[in-house]
Amino acid sequence: MNDLQLDTPALLIDKDVMLSNMKDMQNYANEQKVSLRPHTKTHKMPKLAKLQEEMGAVGIAVAKVGEAEVMARNGLKDIFIANEIVGKSKLERIRKLSETIDISFGIDSAYQVREIEEVFEGASKKAQVLVEIEVGEQRSGIIEEDDFRTLLELIKTCQNVELKGIFSHDGHSYKAKSVAHCKELYKESVERTLHFARIAEEMDLKPKVVSIGSTPPFMFKFDIPEGVTEIRPGTYIFMDASQANVIGTYDRCAASVLTTVISKPTKERVITDVGAKGITAQTRSEGLTATKGLGRIKEYEDVYIHGVFDEHAIIYHEEFNKKVSIGDKVRIIPNHICPVCNLHDKAYLVDNGEVVDELNIEARGRLQ
Repeated sequence: MNDLQLDTPALLIDKDVMLSNMKDMQNYANEQKVSLRPHTKTHKMPKLAKLQEEMGAVGIAVAKVGEAEVMARNGLKDIFIANEIVGKSKLERIRKLSETIDISFGIDSAYQVREIEEVFEGASKKAQVLVEIEVGEQRSGIIEEDDFRTLLELIKTCQNVELKGIFSHDGHSYKAKSVAHCKELYKESVERTLHFARIAEEMDLKPKVVSIGSTPPFMFKFDIPEGVTEIRPGTYIFMDASQANVIGTYDRCAASVLTTVISKPTKERVITDVGAKGITAQTRSEGLTATKGLGRIKEYEDVYIHGVFDEHAIIYHEEFNKKVSIGDKVRIIPNHICPVCNLHDKAYLVDNGEVVDELNIEARGRLQ
């Protein structure tokens, strides 16, 4: 089937572009002598996670226990939940997963360690934890060295908790103003992560894993210092409008949303049949990733989504209005692909305009 014959809205994935993106990141990791652990919150599709592993990934990262359960049910055996886990019910689910797969997860507080110690009492394997280091994103993670030392001392007293490593996420690199600024933020983040790794080693808890993540620095192929063992990019597999702005080309955007023109109320306004529920209303407003509008029309230069309702995209562009008719289909490159995938039940893998596979987005909606 030709992709333009699909009913809309439909999430399309260009097979060749996706495979090229995957090979490029795997080659980069290999050259830098680190493991690649792709963050699958971007696509939420076990079939693609398996393909990433077949290409050389050491395992996968997810954001939620529910995502880990879906991936494990589909044969993924090495999973890191790159997030703090709080709550005994979630920890009990992780304990169950640990019986059949290698699973690790994030912590940054004594509260979590005490909960884990209690829930994993009597388990066949110790809980495998990584401490998150806050590196400037102003999100979760350890900030003070004293807090880190105190947390590690607590872990030392535990019978059921094992420190596997540390991890960080330099998400603030998305707001870098230039390549040089991105490199500066990246360097500071990595150095801070490695500093905490050295503290752990001094305390006789040398991390087996030192994991860093965020796609923008890896798109620039920055050198990865010795001591880092793995990287966790996610968006690279599909890219999106914000990542395209980082590297200055849309050619590596594998994902788009096919949408139908349903109305032309004025000589400038064009309405299509996908809105916030299919492309989100997200923008990026700062630095290299800053985007125009709420998505870019793939087939046309400088045509962007002006606004969205739940089920309508609004475009104001007189020349575009003249070129399209009601019933025509166009593709939108989303600003941020990760939440877009979570809005669709399936994606269509496309090769030279032909649909070659349907991919169920099996981990969509797994927020718990």
